[in-house]
Amino acid sequence: MKEHTLEDCVRLTLERYFKDLEGEKTTGIWDMVVSAIEKPMLEVVLERAQGNQSRAAEMLGINRNTLRKKLDIYQIQL
Repeated sequence: MKEHTLEDCVRLTLERYFKDLEGEKTTGIWDMVVSAIEKPMLEVVLERAQGNQSRAAEMLGINRNTLRKKLDIYQIQL
């Protein structure tokens, strides 16, 4: 059984999204995809870091202030 990579999952989901549009025009795909991926990524990493924002920021490769801004944007509560 072949495991799908994250890249494969994104590609398949985007292909399905465009198919479901049935030729309708769309905009804002960048923001839609980034927010769809970023929020669950932040939630999972924070869980792995046991709520430690410094550790989560380190795992993500961003600074803690950036992490805090993103937590506010997505209204993620610790």
